[in-house]
Amino acid sequence: MRLATLQTAQGPRVVGVALDGRYVDLCEVDPKLPTTLKGILEADQGLSAAASALAAGLSKGPFVTGRPLAPIATPSKVICIGLNYRDHALETNSPIPEEPVVFNKFPQAVVGPDDNVVLPAVAHEVDYEAELVVVIGKQGRRIRREDAFQYVAGYTVGNDVSARDWQKGRPGGQWLLGKTPDTFAPTGPHLVTADEVDPHNLRVQLRLNGETMQDSSTKELIFGIDELIAHLSKLFALQPGDLIFTGTPPGVGAARKPPVYIKPGDTMEVEIEGLGVLVNPVVADSV
Repeated sequence: MRLATLQTAQGPRVVGVALDGRYVDLCEVDPKLPTTLKGILEADQGLSAAASALAAGLSKGPFVTGRPLAPIATPSKVICIGLNYRDHALETNSPIPEEPVVFNKFPQAVVGPDDNVVLPAVAHEVDYEAELVVVIGKQGRRIRREDAFQYVAGYTVGNDVSARDWQKGRPGGQWLLGKTPDTFAPTGPHLVTADEVDPHNLRVQLRLNGETMQDSSTKELIFGIDELIAHLSKLFALQPGDLIFTGTPPGVGAARKPPVYIKPGDTMEVEIEGLGVLVNPVVADSV
């Protein structure tokens, strides 16, 4: 099942995506459904109810039009994993991590498809990072690895935009400040439910102004989705709607010679096999 959050003339709507690309207004089919995708994940049997509404609406609608937003607009947590592709570790001459490298972004960094990525005036080396994003489907703490996939609602496409001059170029390294400027966590366009995705066998690409810069596969992940969920939940509870950015493959701008950083007027496209294409233009901060 493919779900999305759509900006319509009536405001944001939770929709199911038909095979022909039309959007079914799920809350019109079933008024008992929560009005946000995060709310559906938080509700008991919420995804099952959404699937029933989608099945009922595919033949007769109501169908709506609008602009896709971030599927989960206000996650409680945006958790990120660094250096999680073997081929990316090799390109940066970094040792293979023995356990996941974890950092985070603030939820207000989340934006959706076609939203602008805004370059802060104080950041001069901003990079792209194509990433598979896990969407957590139910609360859990101290989750066993063998049970981890029971906590996954689905997957979406993400771009871990990163200001390298803040992430690594400040005293002590400022990963949080380099990673979490506003608009630095584009996601979307859809959430594809876990039953339709093999997360460890997906092609991941990023194109900058039409030129392919990253092209790898989640087969290269050092720590799989189940390992990450088990590791993170040792220390804190995962909540429905939490996002886990799972790391980026090789080809990032900072590793190129000479480096390639994004600039106003650029367009980034992240494509993940079976999940869709996330497009975001780059603009300068106007403030």
